[in-house]
Amino acid sequence: MSTFKAPKGTYDLLPPRSATFLAVREAISTPLRNSGYGYVETPGFEDVKLFSRGVGESTDIVSKEMYTLTTKGGEELALRPEGTASVLRAALQGNLHKLGNLPVKLWYSGSYYRYERAQAGRYRHFSQVGAEAIGAEDPALDAELIILADQAYRSLGLRNFRILLNSLGDKECRPVYREALQDFLRGLDLDEDTLRRAEINPLRVLDDKRESVQKQLVGAPLLRDYLCDACKAYHEEVRALVSAAGVVFEDDDKLVRGLDYYTRTTFEFVHDGLGSQSAVGGGGRYDGLSEMIGGPALPSVGWALGVDRTVLALEAEGVELDLPTATSVFAVAIGEEARRTLFGKVTELRRAGIAADFSFGGKGLKGSMKDANRSGARLAVVAGERDLAEGVVQLKDMETGEQRAVALDDLLDAVRAELA
Repeated sequence: MSTFKAPKGTYDLLPPRSATFLAVREAISTPLRNSGYGYVETPGFEDVKLFSRGVGESTDIVSKEMYTLTTKGGEELALRPEGTASVLRAALQGNLHKLGNLPVKLWYSGSYYRYERAQAGRYRHFSQVGAEAIGAEDPALDAELIILADQAYRSLGLRNFRILLNSLGDKECRPVYREALQDFLRGLDLDEDTLRRAEINPLRVLDDKRESVQKQLVGAPLLRDYLCDACKAYHEEVRALVSAAGVVFEDDDKLVRGLDYYTRTTFEFVHDGLGSQSAVGGGGRYDGLSEMIGGPALPSVGWALGVDRTVLALEAEGVELDLPTATSVFAVAIGEEARRTLFGKVTELRRAGIAADFSFGGKGLKGSMKDANRSGARLAVVAGERDLAEGVVQLKDMETGEQRAVALDDLLDAVRAELA
């Protein structure tokens, strides 16, 4: 038994459960790949200022949850707590916005890190698939991303999720609302930390989950009453396009999300089977983020969906994914000559694109057949010295138990026929 364990709040992905995580990543990324999104990968750590500027000093992510480190050269770095700032930084650094094809549409998949109170569905290391459409202000883009996330979840068989939608306004109308909200919050009985947050970004207080705070927020001014005409029209167009695609959503006036860079459209995917950690993903428009991190004005929109949370949602709904078996053919050799011959045949099957495995460790017939059963293979190829002397192997159907002799040279064709 190892004396080392995974750090608190993290997890190892091991077979067979890891196959579900792979299937979820594949299901979320498929609609993106089919919609013009190209794959991007960024480092696991970045300059700490990328997140403090972009995500926001007042957010819990930056003020409490970032893993930071100082390099030997004195650089201040942070393990990435989210994906958008890194992807936008990479797109700017690679000059993708100058190639003339706006929006730049990118998708990514990776691990992210936040120092949080560890609990089910809330980890210190977690996995996301995300998408960003950079460099265009178009309600159809916002709608496209919401529709693609809905498509991804439905392709997995999820049904009990809800889409919450709101608009956070823009630099024209939000300052007026911000002032009205600050005036309201100053009159409440809030602790020092929350009052400080209200001065930096009062919208963050609306996102406070504590009941003592939520109780006092009844009657708080609503952003929708302060939206300018342009933001109202934009939001109505997003709503109309999403509705026309047959995607159901709920308007949520209090939805602000936990990051400072959002403007206008903001949305969240929640699943009611997950208890307090009900958000499985979310996103929105972030028109000012590029300038915040030193780039040109590039209005953009994106989302990130939690792979771990999505797996928990599948389990909550009792959805069993139809996963392909890792092994189709399992070879069992009895005797040294048979081992060499069948190992060669396994290599040949693999080169032909057939998932094949071999009984390693010289366990004898009984132990090897147990391995074949555990592998989930449809077929077993069994051979001993007598079979080889006759130039055949035994091909066994693991479901029916039927077995027949097949000429060694015809094995590939026989396996293909059986699997077809």
